[in-house]
Amino acid sequence: MGHASDSSLMLKRMGIDTYQEPIVYMRADCHVCRAEGFSAQSRIRVTTDRASIIATLNVVRDGFLEAQQAGLSDAAWRLLEATPDQLATFSHPRTVESLSAVRGKIFGHPFQEAQLLAVLQDIAAGRYADIDLSAFLTACAAGGMSLDEVVGLTRGMVRVGECLTWNRALVVDKHCVGGLPGNRITPILVSIVAAAGVCIPKTSSRAITSPAGTADAMETLAPVDLDLATMRRVVEREGGCVVWGGAIRLSPCDDVLIRVERALDLDSDAQLVASVLSKKVAAGSSHVVIDIPVGPTAKVRTPQAGEMLARLLERVGREVGLQVRTVLTDGLQPVGRGIGPALEARDVVAVTRNDRDAPEDLRTRSILLAAETLELAGACAIGEGVARAQAILDDGRAWRKLQAICDAQGGMRTPPVAAHQVEVAARRRGMVTGFDNRRLARAAKLAGAPADAAAGVDLHVRIGTTVDAGQPLFTLHADTAGELTYAQEYLAAHPEIVAIAEVS
Repeated sequence: MGHASDSSLMLKRMGIDTYQEPIVYMRADCHVCRAEGFSAQSRIRVTTDRASIIATLNVVRDGFLEAQQAGLSDAAWRLLEATPDQLATFSHPRTVESLSAVRGKIFGHPFQEAQLLAVLQDIAAGRYADIDLSAFLTACAAGGMSLDEVVGLTRGMVRVGECLTWNRALVVDKHCVGGLPGNRITPILVSIVAAAGVCIPKTSSRAITSPAGTADAMETLAPVDLDLATMRRVVEREGGCVVWGGAIRLSPCDDVLIRVERALDLDSDAQLVASVLSKKVAAGSSHVVIDIPVGPTAKVRTPQAGEMLARLLERVGREVGLQVRTVLTDGLQPVGRGIGPALEARDVVAVTRNDRDAPEDLRTRSILLAAETLELAGACAIGEGVARAQAILDDGRAWRKLQAICDAQGGMRTPPVAAHQVEVAARRRGMVTGFDNRRLARAAKLAGAPADAAAGVDLHVRIGTTVDAGQPLFTLHADTAGELTYAQEYLAAHPEIVAIAEVS
């Protein structure tokens, strides 16, 4: 075990989940705190014989630690590859020079590409505390970013991570900008496109502000935390995959920023474009189809905003070597029936398996976007994509490919079912005229999604459905009674989440 020097302490795992943020815990009377002048929220370099990280200090008074111990959160323990009672030294990290560029942006000075690279290198190295990350994200969102800044941000996010290469001249990808609950097209599209012989190594994100990301939903069907070598084997064997990009360090800054964006409920166009396109470049893609749902309660609210975002994606794509095709789609209502990882995965299986009761809107959108992808890839002539995609889905090739991809990623799973379910009924007779997508997503999150994979909302109606008073509009799914209650209370305060107009 050894004796602690003036700047060293023995490590203890505290068993505290701080998600991705490394935290170190020290006693207020700790000799290291006194010698180094550390105080609560100080940024501290922690070094062992295996690794070195920068963590945020939380000060404890008594009852948690011995005088010669320092505690670590789960994230810090994992990053340090620490062992119980291992000695670590503690010191002040060097000054983070790139923060001056962030302060400059706050006061109206645009970022230079070299400054953005320096910021992202510091973020990837863990030198930015959450408050610094918040300042960077807010400065980018509130101050706006020029085309040059977005290009610089995108290139920088690529440079600080891993980049994949494939022994193919053409590699396609698809992405949705989000904001529309249940829009879980990607696993269906990947199955269709891969079955057509086109290479589609799909890296996906977890949820930012939604009840489920593609990686969250796919994880209920198969493992998604694949390392680079495993992902490559899956793609070489099956021609496609659906994996979490964060597990293979593709644009690693993006996952750090997503964690803070989620807390801020912030997702600016500049960050969105850089996030999407950096991961496509890093994944080795050459051609990308991007779905932009447009609706009054979607992320993109007007056709004009959709066109502006589409142009920005296409222009930045050209600058970073991608051929980007954008498709503006209907964002008036959720897609499919399920909202939440397991419920959305259930819909994916139903469509891909050609179940009789599969949601028709999810099937139609999947065929449309798969057609765009096949045509962009040159796998069929312009105008023939819909027929090609539909044939692959109808004859079972897509379902066989989805099963094969899941098996290659570690084995196909059955999505879990929530322990608690309650129906939410119409208060009056009438016709469904609209959905508040944002509040519906909020209800699914209060029910526990995406952290609880089985939680969420299961829709029973669409726009145009005529309902009677007392008829179920949707069912809430939750793993705990408390979360079910939270969601019910929210719904009671917002009864017009599903708009119903009187009919004669």
